[in-house]
Amino acid sequence: MQYRILGKTGFKISEISLGTWQVGGKWGDDFSHKNADEILNKAIDEGINFIDTADVYSDGESEKAVGRIVKSRSEKIYVATKCGRKLNPHVSESYTVKALRNFVEDSLKNMGLETLDLVQLHCPPTDVFYRPEIFELFDRLKDEGKIQHLGASIEKVEEGLKAMQYSNVCSLQLIYNAFRQRPNELLFEQAKKNNIGIIARVPLASGLLTGKFSSSSSFGKNDHRNFNRNGEAFDKGETFSGVDYEKGLAAVEELKKLFPDTSLPLIALKWILKSDEISCVIPGASNINQLSQNMEASSATELTANEIASINKIYDNYIKPNVHQVW
Repeated sequence: MQYRILGKTGFKISEISLGTWQVGGKWGDDFSHKNADEILNKAIDEGINFIDTADVYSDGESEKAVGRIVKSRSEKIYVATKCGRKLNPHVSESYTVKALRNFVEDSLKNMGLETLDLVQLHCPPTDVFYRPEIFELFDRLKDEGKIQHLGASIEKVEEGLKAMQYSNVCSLQLIYNAFRQRPNELLFEQAKKNNIGIIARVPLASGLLTGKFSSSSSFGKNDHRNFNRNGEAFDKGETFSGVDYEKGLAAVEELKKLFPDTSLPLIALKWILKSDEISCVIPGASNINQLSQNMEASSATELTANEIASINKIYDNYIKPNVHQVW
């Protein structure tokens, strides 16, 4: 496992880390603590030392599983969680200092921890990034010892550029993959300038970049890949990175032609890790096999300049016109 620094936090974290949206089962299924424990322990055994969760993942069950395992291990494991998505309606006006404080304290209870290494605002409405009182709260929580650092999980480049203007923001979590390339422009440039850690989520475009799907693939009724393709429940960009499913499949077929003998998930992860602005990538895993496959990317051979250029050309031809300027 290779390690990188998470911006101003100074944390030395595994470049392949673990996102826990589906760690207790596939999206929308009942949470299995046995499955979660197996995946989390295996991840730590193999050198992963950064785990990302959120209070809304399986209504707190993910946080409970992460906290339980972290407390049972002797290794230093950095825990990142997120808050804000429980607000209903999920609008700027719902974001209050009191509500966010309560969420942080609930996360501490869920995980049984005295302090949280990193708390991230969980994709709040854009207007929240223009409210200094929200960001000031986390300075107080840090002074109280309840958190160590603040980050923001974002949907749009604009939100990231605004968030890093607050001196206490240390990291940005965002969608970045071969089908979502816009961050690797002004946002990455400014993040590097301001020493902001970048956590890449949805690295496989909700599984699209695994190459395992077809036009006839079906998803469970509680799976966001079934019910959120047009943003019915939350930002459309979280599902298949906002890419039209059929166009995405066509682009994937081109990737298969480029890499006929190589696992596409490995290629997708190596494409992300080529950017030194990236602190870590957080693919999820609903079983041990997925976890092991993801981790292979840290030691795999680097992509060549020609391979990267060919991947980018597929993006330009199939994806960019409909996605690039949206987020």
